[in-house]
Amino acid sequence: MTGRIRDLTRNMDGSYNLTVTVKDDCRSMVDQLKDTPIDVEIKKHRNKRSLDANAYAWVLIGKLAEALRMDKADIYKQAIREIGGTSTIVCVPDKALEALQNGWKTKGIGWQTETMPSKLDGCTNVVLYYGSSTYDTKQMSLLIDHLVQDAKEQGIETLPPAELERMIGKHHAA
Repeated sequence: MTGRIRDLTRNMDGSYNLTVTVKDDCRSMVDQLKDTPIDVEIKKHRNKRSLDANAYAWVLIGKLAEALRMDKADIYKQAIREIGGTSTIVCVPDKALEALQNGWKTKGIGWQTETMPSKLDGCTNVVLYYGSSTYDTKQMSLLIDHLVQDAKEQGIETLPPAELERMIGKHHAA
């Protein structure tokens, strides 16, 4: 359910009332849960990418792998590294570097690390690449655009631009 925070007021006992506006009819939920302890999680809304977009990305990856005689995972990893806005750089103490890298890559194929020297003694800068399972519509659009460009360079047929826009929701990207 999506909504917007409208107000926050402080009560005399130090607790807070948070007012959230939603479009969904949630009266029955309120009736069931009123005066009952609940778990609350609020996070910034992000447009979800379509499963069609994910499937098409993997179709392109498969065709590129065949054309280039490469492993599909390698094509995917390379594409992840080449698009922007899908990584974070952290400075890590050298003694924690291996544990971070090993833990990060267990999240999935696209979850990769790249290291570079730090100006701080005993530390290494690490680029943490996120796998596409976390991508919003805009990030998935960047990935597919990159794969389409690579496919065209290899003479691989791709979907018409209008169909690509419909599938990845470019007109909805935030």
